[in-house]
Amino acid sequence: MTAPFVDPSEPTAAAAIAAIGEDLDVFDDWMDRYQFIIDLGRKLPVFPPAWMDDPHRVPGCQSKVWMQAEAHDGRLFLAGASDAAIVSGLVALLLRVYSGRTPAEILATDPVFLKDLGLLEALSTNRGNGIASMARAIRERAAHVATNDVAANGA
Repeated sequence: MTAPFVDPSEPTAAAAIAAIGEDLDVFDDWMDRYQFIIDLGRKLPVFPPAWMDDPHRVPGCQSKVWMQAEAHDGRLFLAGASDAAIVSGLVALLLRVYSGRTPAEILATDPVFLKDLGLLEALSTNRGNGIASMARAIRERAAHVATNDVAANGA
């Protein structure tokens, strides 16, 4: 897939989570980690302005967050954006883990990694709820694709 969708840079979601943990471990304090996350958001592919509408908006986020998902060759590719810098970075982290994976891998990758990496504790409650809403939206889309694939294949 190509922009605006994110292609995976690691072979699995687990490898992406491990790489994010290593990236965050480089920094001694959360201000540096926040800057790193903000920089990740700035590197996201450009999200089409036509998708910055209510059908693409992720509910439950304090900031505006938009996502689009497309199934291709048995994998779900994701694009996303936010109107807030730190939230764009959180979108980038989620897309790094989930985009380009099979629906089964997405569903098997519990967003508990956000807590395990210390991200939820470092964020405000509203931001924490927002990132959980984003992860839930991604997993719901994966479940929808998986269900439709099973129905289409007669299984």
